[in-house]
Amino acid sequence: MAFVRIEQRNARLAAPVKVEYVKGRDGEIAKGTVTVISNARRVHGDERSEESTAIQWTLWARQAENAAEYLDKGSHVNIVGRLRNNHYTDAQGREVYGFGFTCEEIDYLDSKPGTEARRSERREWTDAYDAQASKEAAPKAPSAPRARPASRT
Repeated sequence: MAFVRIEQRNARLAAPVKVEYVKGRDGEIAKGTVTVISNARRVHGDERSEESTAIQWTLWARQAENAAEYLDKGSHVNIVGRLRNNHYTDAQGREVYGFGFTCEEIDYLDSKPGTEARRSERREWTDAYDAQASKEAAPKAPSAPRARPASRT
């Protein structure tokens, strides 16, 4: 079966890798999905433009589990994979056309210290956000009734 080879170079993850376990031929298998964005800069005379390309990739088995463990939002990667045609008829009898991108190779381009720094920064931001949200959501203690000033007679 012929397929089209796709390369996405110098790209960044738009979100963490999502992993779910699906039924395979030999039992359950990990299926990961991730959206990766790459930018291309073009110059036409004095005019400059930037074009972003976002692709949702599917990763399988150990590759999906490793990516979920070591990659996070903003991670720098190169991905090589294949494009497949998803053509089917839905329950209402309509023809549905689409494309699927399956990852065959993924290169992690960040250094270990860079990855750990990004995770630490993200954890600090998340902790601060959670603390603020819990403070706002906490029920306010009822205030004690105010005593009326004594009347002067």
